[in-house]
Amino acid sequence: MSNFDKREEGFEKKFAHDEELRFKAHARRNKLVGLWAAEKLGLTGAAAEAYAKDVVTADMDKPDSDGVFGKLRRDFDEKGVAQSDHQIRRTIEEATVKAVAEIQAGQ
Repeated sequence: MSNFDKREEGFEKKFAHDEELRFKAHARRNKLVGLWAAEKLGLTGAAAEAYAKDVVTADMDKPDSDGVFGKLRRDFDEKGVAQSDHQIRRTIEEATVKAVAEIQAGQ
């Protein structure tokens, strides 16, 4: 194997590793956001966990923060929970930072 092939293989492994970490952080972020929203909606225990799973699923339907944001916005509006668009997006951003930190710390 030439040096070029070794470097290429190394870059491919790093890319795959980085993508796996990104996926895990994204899923963790969605769960954190789902649990936050569940609390705002008055859900606890198993109902809160189920809601968080629904938020993760919403992201699979629209794989970006708009899928999660859209679900939260609709659910908050439906239940009369007062949260601004800014607050929802800020919470998503904060959860992203927390999820990445947790993944990097090996949690």
